[in-house]
Amino acid sequence: MISIIVAIAENYAIGKKGDLLCHLPADLKHFKEITSGKTVMMGERTFFSLPKHPLPNRRNIVLTDVHGKTFEGAEAVYSIEELTTPPQPSPQGREKGCIVNPEEELFVIGGGMVYRQMMERADKLYITHIHHSWEDADTFFPVIDPAIWRQTSAERHEADEKNPYDYTFAEYERA
Repeated sequence: MISIIVAIAENYAIGKKGDLLCHLPADLKHFKEITSGKTVMMGERTFFSLPKHPLPNRRNIVLTDVHGKTFEGAEAVYSIEELTTPPQPSPQGREKGCIVNPEEELFVIGGGMVYRQMMERADKLYITHIHHSWEDADTFFPVIDPAIWRQTSAERHEADEKNPYDYTFAEYERA
């Protein structure tokens, strides 16, 4: 199962200059609770933007188009097909493909290009809706089409002394 997890603004913004839009501790805690002990997949820029890369207590996979490139503490994949194609015998007799167990939940954690590539393959979305817009953002999430995605849960929270914006934790499944 492929799941996407992301915090998005009202205008679908997700980042600015390689960083998150804002510091929302409740969202970071939510992210950690959902992904801890699981496999996370991200692009190179997201990997290098993490304060402590790789993310601890998770299997980290980095999608890159530079064959042979490696990432300390993470596995590299060079195409989405490596993640999603069922194993196939190679001419050398070894199986190739599908480095992730299809029965496990794989979390796509960014960035913008990876989200766009994985949206059509995703089964579930974990979205933190931040009730604010950033007009100076430079990275955006694809629009969540209600003809494709059905919201299955929503939990609204008000801003507080630690979290500067109202936000909602929501989950979506393919309709």
